[in-house]
Amino acid sequence: MALINDIFNHPDIKKTLAKIKVADWITDNLKHEIRPYQAEAFKRFMYLESEGINDKIMRPYHLLFNMATGSGKTLVMAGLILHLYQKGYRNFLFFVNSNNIIQKTKDNFLNPNASKYLFKDKISIHGNSVHIKEVNNFDEADNQNINIKFASIQMLTSGLLLNVSENGLSFDDFENRKFVLIGDEAHHNNAEVWGELIGRIHNMNIANVLLEFTATFDYESREIIQKYQDKVIYKYDLSQFRIDKYSKEIQLICSQYDEQERIIQALILNIYRQELATSNNINLKPVILFKAKQTIKESEANKANFHELIDNFSVSMIDNIQKSSSVSIVRKAFDYFAKNNISNVEIVQRIQANFRFENCLSANNDLEAEKNQILLNTLDDENNPIRAIFAVQKLNEGWDVLNLFDIVRLYEERDGTTRKTGKTTMSEAQLIGRGARYFPFAIEPTQDKYKRKFDDEVTNDLKILETLYYHTKEDSRYITDLKKALVEIGICETNEDFVSQELILKEAFKQSDFYKSGNALINKKIPTSYLDVQSLVDMGVDLRQFSFTLASGAGLVSDLFNADSVSISEKPNSKTISLGAFPKHVVRYALAQNSFFYFDNLKKYFPNISGLSAFIESKLYLGGLDITFNASEARLHDITNEDYLQAVRSVLHEIENILKTKQITFTGSKFFLVDIHSVIKDKEIIVYKADECNDGQISFVLNAPWYVYNTSNFTKEEEAFVSIFALSYSWLNQKYSDVYLIRNERQLRFFDSFGSIFTPDFVLFCQHDGSQTKVFQVLIFLGKYKDSSKIQFINAINKENIIHESENLVYTLSAIMVTSYLSIGDWQKYIEHLMK
Repeated sequence: MALINDIFNHPDIKKTLAKIKVADWITDNLKHEIRPYQAEAFKRFMYLESEGINDKIMRPYHLLFNMATGSGKTLVMAGLILHLYQKGYRNFLFFVNSNNIIQKTKDNFLNPNASKYLFKDKISIHGNSVHIKEVNNFDEADNQNINIKFASIQMLTSGLLLNVSENGLSFDDFENRKFVLIGDEAHHNNAEVWGELIGRIHNMNIANVLLEFTATFDYESREIIQKYQDKVIYKYDLSQFRIDKYSKEIQLICSQYDEQERIIQALILNIYRQELATSNNINLKPVILFKAKQTIKESEANKANFHELIDNFSVSMIDNIQKSSSVSIVRKAFDYFAKNNISNVEIVQRIQANFRFENCLSANNDLEAEKNQILLNTLDDENNPIRAIFAVQKLNEGWDVLNLFDIVRLYEERDGTTRKTGKTTMSEAQLIGRGARYFPFAIEPTQDKYKRKFDDEVTNDLKILETLYYHTKEDSRYITDLKKALVEIGICETNEDFVSQELILKEAFKQSDFYKSGNALINKKIPTSYLDVQSLVDMGVDLRQFSFTLASGAGLVSDLFNADSVSISEKPNSKTISLGAFPKHVVRYALAQNSFFYFDNLKKYFPNISGLSAFIESKLYLGGLDITFNASEARLHDITNEDYLQAVRSVLHEIENILKTKQITFTGSKFFLVDIHSVIKDKEIIVYKADECNDGQISFVLNAPWYVYNTSNFTKEEEAFVSIFALSYSWLNQKYSDVYLIRNERQLRFFDSFGSIFTPDFVLFCQHDGSQTKVFQVLIFLGKYKDSSKIQFINAINKENIIHESENLVYTLSAIMVTSYLSIGDWQKYIEHLMK
């Protein structure tokens, strides 16, 4: 049977969801920017409230969010808590099977000093300050704040079923109150007693809401599917998370090395990764995890052996790996060390300094569980010294780590069969899934720091900062088992056979004057500057007069059985008052209640204002706005400070919506020239083996003087266009001395006024030499005219008439959309028009 998740994939509902805006009380009070898939989770819940799916889901609501490890489930929880608070809920019960997860979640929700705290410093909903308050029982709750009880399965079952009062809860707490129950790691919540207990609480009030979250959902279990088929509101699994580039990539390093040599290889990569990050101004402390198979005793022995290795570490150990390793990333590390004059002696010194005894942690040590738990959950904090973790099973769930880059498997046995993945192998895959969380960084200010950037640049050194390496003994049967497990949890493609393909520029093109000294017009993505903004009007707030209706007791008496009504309302009147004439302390109080109008945020939009007083008093800002009060004549004679406050709040809310709508974070810069040889180079790309094309398919391009690469791997659409181009080349060559068609593998990227990126499929350069050299650069997009964003970009390029002119050179940029049914005549007509 279909899951409720599938209903949201219906085209009509998807259109409706696209129009829904995530509520301000969510976006304004969360510390982190909401990612698109998290916004989808919020929108689905909001749709459910507004539209309802009454034939598919029953009250009291019970919903499950199946979201990948690392995708920010806790942020979605936090946003839904804010949303449900706005809807009138005040009491929240967070429950989970693990005390570790409880402590982590408490930090996320309650501790503003924690690095992973989820909320803004001040939470404000409709102008009211709201606090998140931990309670022992709900007699301690109040109606102003968010009251949360954190409980483990054991605490609840002992407290509620066995009447043990240590946690302060009883069933009386849930009587005559409406609750939001939030269950994390929900795949543990199906034990009979536990399930009945939560079900009993949930069903005590039809207004109650039960929200469950899990990254692990057994879609093969008939029992689980029957229970949750009308409850899974959102399925965003690890596979999609990886496809959307929010995770690291996974690489297996398989060798015939023994355990000690595998450890040394991982240590070398650790130093290489840190040096590379530092040289690019990235603050990174990479961590290694050393995995034991079954017992804590094994893990403790691994740790003792590691400390002995570090104490006796020597240059000869590094020399051995340098001479014997054929692993490409290890070879790359040694090349980097040589290029930057980092000797093997220095490598030994850095390894011994970084992996001192006090910088290594056993995750199995229950004697210092609380201290160790804090260190484990803050590994990516700047002041956390830990560089190596030794573990068995404890880190497979509830562990947040971003800077884990190497996992070393310190055993060689396998437990899988030809028909079934073994439990140990599956736990290894789950651990890899946790390590795959992306470490955020950006080289350029315009890059998305939370997503992979170098998927298409396999030779880029920085790709190591987006890759988790799993070090294991070479064993083809085990590797097959592990890959199968990784596919099952969604972190690898089922079709995992990728091949790399080199795009090599033809030597004739490399030797041409055009390549050696020619240019290309490009632009770049830059932060939007508001330096020219001098007023509210400059940001689109062109409503100089706002309206506000004063609260009043006037009303209407209407007889349901008589068409005549008796009105007791008074004749409406209006009175316009300049906001600049409002009591200043009232305006300041209204601004203080809305975090959007804190001065540091206002400066982003209005960098020229000198202070909050200027924003309040200046005619260019609030002081220039008029508010028309509507009410009876008597009511207008008695406008109170509370009335002024409500009016200002209303106006500020309107202004906030306008500014957010008008806000553009990034934009495309002006176009400028770069050397063609600096952007068009030999390149290695990754393609699916199944999608590989036969170079002989259109082999004529390999000898064509106008095609710059010595390989072709065209899609059918690209092949059709190249065939048309080939037939029109002689016509172009009569007009231009140099004609080059470049297959654009993301080397040339362009940005519109909103900072959106556009990558043409091909770029055509046509050069005409004379008293003045003229170069026409045409961006060629393959597709359909209904691709509105590309069409808008193309029209903007052509309308802008982008020309770069110097004494002896004129560069002109244009763009075109090529459809699958384009004829040679149409192509030549378009090109002639663009190159006038």
